[in-house]
Amino acid sequence: MKLFILFLLVFCFTHQSYSQKYVKVWSDEFNTPGLPDTTKWDYEVGMVRNNELQYYTSKRYENARILDTTLIIETRKEAYLGASYTSASLISKFKGDWQYGKFEIRAKVPAGKGTWPAIWMLPSNEEYGFWPRSGEIDIMEYVGMNINNLYFTAHFEGTNGTGHQSSGGQTSTIPPYGRFVTYTLIWTPTKLEWYADGVKYWSYSATPTDPRVWPFNKVFYMILNLAYGGSWGGQQGVDDTKLPARFYIDYVRVYQLN
Repeated sequence: MKLFILFLLVFCFTHQSYSQKYVKVWSDEFNTPGLPDTTKWDYEVGMVRNNELQYYTSKRYENARILDTTLIIETRKEAYLGASYTSASLISKFKGDWQYGKFEIRAKVPAGKGTWPAIWMLPSNEEYGFWPRSGEIDIMEYVGMNINNLYFTAHFEGTNGTGHQSSGGQTSTIPPYGRFVTYTLIWTPTKLEWYADGVKYWSYSATPTDPRVWPFNKVFYMILNLAYGGSWGGQQGVDDTKLPARFYIDYVRVYQLN
């Protein structure tokens, strides 16, 4: 009997360790029509970065709204506070902040030269210094001038003396425009892995004790934005005939190990 009980205890412990799994800790299914949930999202405002052409607006239905259980971020050609275009950039900073986990976002990017949608993460507190020293994780980037390509990248200070290095990959095997794709990032204390529709396309790992190459041991927040033009998105110009452009996000789900 004692041997049987010991066997049972060992079996249960082993089974429990193997069955450790991710559990959902935060999500937005975008099921309530109207403006995005202010308990989960804030907005970047203005002409923020990269010489982009759009003015990011706040709580403006024309640029960010929920319709038919989908978040729509829309870039429009219109005069607005000195800019010729408007769009939106939603951030979860101090409302959704995480260290490690599995991040799953189902989204559909717009076509059109000049469009630059992204799903990405920045540190909630820049504990290693200004960008890129505290890191950046691009879960997905897309530029309309390269209509078949998706990009997955990590940015950090690096050790080559330039002050900025990156590790990234791309794929053209999943034409992303006109259809929804599920993007997944798995972030552990030692590795980043990028997936699209369940297929792994890139991974990055580095010495976890060196923040120059691994600043990814701090808390990060998420950004959903649709830029237009700029240092990358506008390298081949823009095509205003494709506007308004719409970036559709079906859901955002965040999991961590139980």
